[in-house]
Amino acid sequence: MQAFRVDDMTCGHCASTITKALKAADRNARVTIDLGQHLVMVEPTEADTQELSDAIAEAGYTPVPVEAQTLVAEPATRSACCGCCG
Repeated sequence: MQAFRVDDMTCGHCASTITKALKAADRNARVTIDLGQHLVMVEPTEADTQELSDAIAEAGYTPVPVEAQTLVAEPATRSACCGCCG
């Protein structure tokens, strides 16, 4: 499992864009998004951490790798939209 903190991912549109970018880099990867914590978790099948990070960055976001084992589950909260959803 690879995990990234993406603080500039603020809404469902952002999450969808990141998911599409990751699937383009590794079409069989399992992608889980937690908007409340700004986390992207990926179970890759082909791509390595750098390729996944590059895919997120090329989509226009700022990924910061985090240790998946250190993630603590927090209650889901609705994140304020960045305004891109209209």
